Amino acid sequence: MSKVATLEIDGKKYEFPVIVGSENEVAIDIKNLRGESGVITLDPGFKNTGSCESAITFLDGELGILRYRGYSIEELAEKAEFLEVVFLLIFGELPNKEELGKFKEDIKAQSEVNLDMKKVIKGFPPTAHPMGMLSSLTSALIAFNPKSVNVDSEEDMYKAIVKILAKFPTLAAWTLRRRNDLPLENSDNSLGYVESFLKMMFQKPGEEYKANKNVVDALDKLLILHADHEQNCSTSTVRIVGSSQAGLFASISAGVSALWGPLHGGANQAVIEMLEAIKADGGDTSKFIAKAKDKDDPFRLMGFGHRVYKNFDPRAKIIKKAADEVLAELGVDDPILEIAKGLEKAALEDEYFVERKLYPNVDFYSGIIYRAMGIPTEMFTVMFAVGRLPGWIAQWREMRLAKEPIGRPRQVYIGESLRGFKELDKR
Repeated sequence: MSKVATLEIDGKKYEFPVIVGSENEVAIDIKNLRGESGVITLDPGFKNTGSCESAITFLDGELGILRYRGYSIEELAEKAEFLEVVFLLIFGELPNKEELGKFKEDIKAQSEVNLDMKKVIKGFPPTAHPMGMLSSLTSALIAFNPKSVNVDSEEDMYKAIVKILAKFPTLAAWTLRRRNDLPLENSDNSLGYVESFLKMMFQKPGEEYKANKNVVDALDKLLILHADHEQNCSTSTVRIVGSSQAGLFASISAGVSALWGPLHGGANQAVIEMLEAIKADGGDTSKFIAKAKDKDDPFRLMGFGHRVYKNFDPRAKIIKKAADEVLAELGVDDPILEIAKGLEKAALEDEYFVERKLYPNVDFYSGIIYRAMGIPTEMFTVMFAVGRLPGWIAQWREMRLAKEPIGRPRQVYIGESLRGFKELDKR
């Protein structure tokens, strides 16, 4: 027998279906609430509102669980490479050897970016923020691919997906090269996806670039950990923009802009800025640990705790090991990273932080790794976007195939009620 939820308003009762997900998540289906009762729900930030049914990512913040299509993030990070996870998220199953090989070759075949796109990025001053450039460049792809995607054609959909996967890392790398006033390079198709991305970012004119294997492996893991995270701000943006039947590139561009904010993708940048501030103050980590414990002090430790994970961030456990390996391999002598190690040690051992489950999260460790790799702070969110791209694509594809209605939230109006117009000389 189907479950129902009963809502009583002014003595009148209304019944609504109760939906149970495959992991026993429970939701009340209120899509007919306004039509039947004239009432809407109010949920600022949509913290208790399910905007869709999705088969892509399962997240349980209380238990610290993250799964892509049923596979645990721990197992995927240990056993899969990034493009395997990309295929899984978008198409629903892990690829076999032939599927993965074709996928890689199809991406390489679409990797070259139109020369006119170089004119677009050269229109930006080198001081422009990389995320602003990336959002604009992603949107500009539409001009060079004006034909809209036929979502009823698997072939058309596949071609559009491969195209954005192929060109996005190049655009991301170009934002760094523009900032450093270096020549804009296309991808090296003799290399893997992640290694080619690193080469595009760091190769200097006249010099051979050889990526460190530990760095490649760490970045591959980081991209997997960031690949999707359920209905977060940028993913919801991609879906709601796509619900207007906007194309894939336009929807992804909107997701890049949403990710830019310091409360979302900019969090790892905020970690490094905090560490810089501690260094400028003298580098005494115990002082800032004490400030973080003081409820009357406005200082907050960035990169500790998580608004979704109430226990621990499962991604942080995985990337901590990679961070330790990268720092040991590169032998980086950086006082900022030493401060980070001090904060990490205190937070993992201090009773105050342990009791409150304020553990270092993925943003804390990703910022440390990116800095050790020599990636500028302003590029951190761009790196996040490269990782999150497959999740955005998967969510956009799922939404379009399900033919979801256009997103159109309601509001409760609290402004002036009807009033008469006053002529200018009477105001």
